[in-house]
Amino acid sequence: MDKDRVIGSAKQVAGNIKQEAARLIGDAKLEADGKIETAAGKLQNAKGGLKDALKS
Repeated sequence: MDKDRVIGSAKQVAGNIKQEAARLIGDAKLEADGKIETAAGKLQNAKGGLKDALKS
């Protein structure tokens, strides 16, 4: 498993946590930051998946 997949998954989790916390406290900026972090994590995870596929 490529390190990009691990880091990407961690970013997705962190982004989701930020989004949920933002919804609870009503912070639109934090929610937007969480969405951006989640999207970045998905991209990094996909990049790692591609690297894994090319290694096989």
